[in-house]
Amino acid sequence: QVQLVESGGGLVQLGGSLRLSCAASGRTLSRYIMGWFRQAPGKEREFVTAISRSGNTYYAESVKGRLTISRDNAKNTVYLQMNSLKPEDTAIYYCAADYGTYGVPSRHKDDYNDWGLGTQVTVSS
Repeated sequence: QVQLVESGGGLVQLGGSLRLSCAASGRTLSRYIMGWFRQAPGKEREFVTAISRSGNTYYAESVKGRLTISRDNAKNTVYLQMNSLKPEDTAIYYCAADYGTYGVPSRHKDDYNDWGLGTQVTVSS
C-alpha cells in the first residue's frame, strides 16, 4: 500500500493556472501507474489523466491540451499542471495509484488501488 497526499488546490479565475502535487510515501512510485480523477458535486468520480510506468500519458478529451500530468520518481511525486482553467473544471481532485495493471493505464476508478483524500479546485467565472 502506498500513501498519497494531494496539495496545490485552491481558487483560481477563469483562464488561470494551478499545479497540483501528489506526494507518495511507503512505496516507490515508479512501481505504479498514476492517475488523477475528479468529482464535482452531484456527479460521479471521473477520469482526468494517467501516466504509465514508462512515462506515457493519457487524457480525458475534456482536458486534453489544457492539463498535463508528469511524474518525478526521484521526488516520489506526481504533478498535474492545470492551464486555461474553466468553471467546469471545478471539483475535488484525487490522486490514485494502480499497482496491478500493466501496459496502458485504465480510465476506470475501480482499477486503482490507493487514493489520496483529495484537494479542492474551484474556478470562478
